[in-house]
Amino acid sequence: MITLLRTSAVLLGGRRYWLLPLLPLVWLAVQALMLVAGMRPAMEPEAAQNSLIGVPVAVLAIFLGGRIITGELDQHSLEIAYTVPGGAHRVWLGKLAAAILMLLSSLVLLAAITYAFFTDFPVLQGLYGATQGVVFYLVAAMGFATLFRSDVAGSLATIGVLGLNRLFGAFRVSPFWNPLMVEEADAAQMLALNVQNRIGTALAIAAIVALTFTRAERREKMLSG
Repeated sequence: MITLLRTSAVLLGGRRYWLLPLLPLVWLAVQALMLVAGMRPAMEPEAAQNSLIGVPVAVLAIFLGGRIITGELDQHSLEIAYTVPGGAHRVWLGKLAAAILMLLSSLVLLAAITYAFFTDFPVLQGLYGATQGVVFYLVAAMGFATLFRSDVAGSLATIGVLGLNRLFGAFRVSPFWNPLMVEEADAAQMLALNVQNRIGTALAIAAIVALTFTRAERREKMLSG
């Protein structure tokens, strides 16, 4: 299993794949410099989940998601994947698992640094919310890339969705919904909103993965052109 995950990680990010989880630290470094220079106010707890942790890791997730299936088109190895015993989806599940592990390590690292140097926040709640959003955009990028048969086109489409999500705010069906942003809600209402959002997002992720794998298994369609 470890060998499979390592091989999948190499296919996604190259031999130095272990550097990828460190890339979102650049975002935190920029935020720290802006704080020191007085170019932005102090961070509030509600900014931790998305602005400091979720969004920068989501950008990395979009890059990885676009490469899970259609990255093999560029490497001319997709046809080989279809010959794997048990189905090509086993290869893609391995790469998906490797991507999630890399993203989780990045999320934990950013959460620790954010808590230590930027602002106090409910760590488990914030980390779960950020993870949920990151995994959603990972599979969304995988889905768009498979639909367009291009990792670049898929990544651009997913970045557009992420941009719209940030532009119009974290509404309650958003994968980046943040309970700390909700005002005037009692405990029962907050619990209901949490359950609806978490279950809804999990179902959406599962549906995207299933639809993406169904399309990707259409060998003639993926290899045509």
